[in-house]
Amino acid sequence: MSTPDSASAPDTSAFGKLTYLVVDDFENFRISMRHMLRSCGANNIELVAHAKAAIQYCTYNHVDVVLCDYNLGEGRNGQHILEELRHKKLLKRSSLFLMVTSETSREMVMGAREYQPDAYLAKPINRAMLEKRLVSLINQRNALLAINREIDRQNYPEAISLCTAAITRLPRYRTWLMKTLGELYLQLGDLTHAIKVYDEALAQRELSWARLGRNKALLANHRYAEAVESLQRMIDSHPDYMEAYDLLAEGLERQHNPGKAQRILAQAINQSPNALHRQKHLAELAESNQDMETAAEAWRQTVRLGAHSIHNSANHHLSLSRALYELSDENTSIEGEKLANEALSVLESMEKRYPDNEILELHSMVIQCRVHAGQGHFDKAHSILESVRAKLSGVDVLELEAGLDYARTLYRLELGKEARAILGELTEHYGDEPDSARKIESLLDEPVSFRVKIKARRFNREGIAAFESGNLSEAEAIFSKALEIIPTHPALNLNQVQVLLKQYNNNSKNRKALLERCQQHLNCLDDLPEQHAQYRRYLALKRKLEALNL
Repeated sequence: MSTPDSASAPDTSAFGKLTYLVVDDFENFRISMRHMLRSCGANNIELVAHAKAAIQYCTYNHVDVVLCDYNLGEGRNGQHILEELRHKKLLKRSSLFLMVTSETSREMVMGAREYQPDAYLAKPINRAMLEKRLVSLINQRNALLAINREIDRQNYPEAISLCTAAITRLPRYRTWLMKTLGELYLQLGDLTHAIKVYDEALAQRELSWARLGRNKALLANHRYAEAVESLQRMIDSHPDYMEAYDLLAEGLERQHNPGKAQRILAQAINQSPNALHRQKHLAELAESNQDMETAAEAWRQTVRLGAHSIHNSANHHLSLSRALYELSDENTSIEGEKLANEALSVLESMEKRYPDNEILELHSMVIQCRVHAGQGHFDKAHSILESVRAKLSGVDVLELEAGLDYARTLYRLELGKEARAILGELTEHYGDEPDSARKIESLLDEPVSFRVKIKARRFNREGIAAFESGNLSEAEAIFSKALEIIPTHPALNLNQVQVLLKQYNNNSKNRKALLERCQQHLNCLDDLPEQHAQYRRYLALKRKLEALNL
């Protein structure tokens, strides 16, 4: 295939070889765009008024150029269309997507930029402006078509060969070629060549895309400290470069610094609040950091942004309702009641959005039950629980998250034995999956609200510090306080056993009583599953106690 070089004149006849889709809710503008495109030489032009028609058309037809208005009235906007087309791979890499808009708000520009349209066209548009912009983009499209075709086919080695050959032949597109080459090496996991490409680009001048790509390669190569330091400098210098925030948060998480990762994502959201994936990531991080106020607000925004997004999910509604429950649990003030009602409203909205889904309805009922219990409405909670039990009689195995929520609800209603039985069943079915096993184990260890978890964890840290400093009586007292909060917590019970055994070794009096107390703590862990992280420690201390009792 012949490829035009950078010196070729604009080829307006290329307009006639391409297919066009114009998306705008105003008929007059659609007709005006068609006239302008035809005067440029375009023939195959489709006009649609809204997102559904645009997605449907692209599903069944190849489109080379999409000209899409940002504001399309009620429902989905241009950003949602671009997001869905990218997600469903309905646009080839060689296709062009131009965002057409009179909207200039920072939120719109930052949000739309997240999905990288090929260009923006500001209304009003005249023929000269449209032709000039499209000729440039079409010439680039044609020059790089062979490379993009191979990437669409996932033939990355061939795409790399074509890129390498084109760098000297097409100097006009050198930046695009270097950027694409680095991305292809990353895709293949060839970190050495990726870094070499980015270093070559950076040797010419500081380029944000090259710096970001290099840091991606560093993270993939486990060079976390170097990447984190570089990314922090990037956002200090370029506070609008959103991808750097996301990558920095990832690096901080890999360094086991989730608190700072959360703060970085919060900074990014202040800059660009309309990215669903970032709001969701912030919500998840805040939950892991037990910052439920931040988590609830981030889940609210995730649900809001998902209303018209291809990435919408019932799980966003479930997660928001859980966060609201945590904030409202045992808070019977006006504010607590408001949060509980919001949780119930979110679940009701979810059921309306996803009707005729029995598993989702069951999951919703389980959380509703817990919300009512948290407000002291135990009659209502137990009534819902009976309905849940009736529905569960026809279910063989609960989906993991629904099962975990069911166990949480049982714990909240002080039905711990039943809750542990459910968790045992979940372990049998999901215990071989590391992430699932960790979730089950975490709930077994701390079947309490986030506020109680924070308090118990603080006691545990203080108890360990006292033990390590040799202050056994203080350590014993602190672990006793923690166990009053979570009496079946494996690590806390085993920590207390170690303290008591140390006292046994140092004390000639009350040795029998100390061993009896040790046995009581180990008895609390009789049903500890073998997969549990504390199980080996439990067995070791159990054998040690048995030897001392001989």
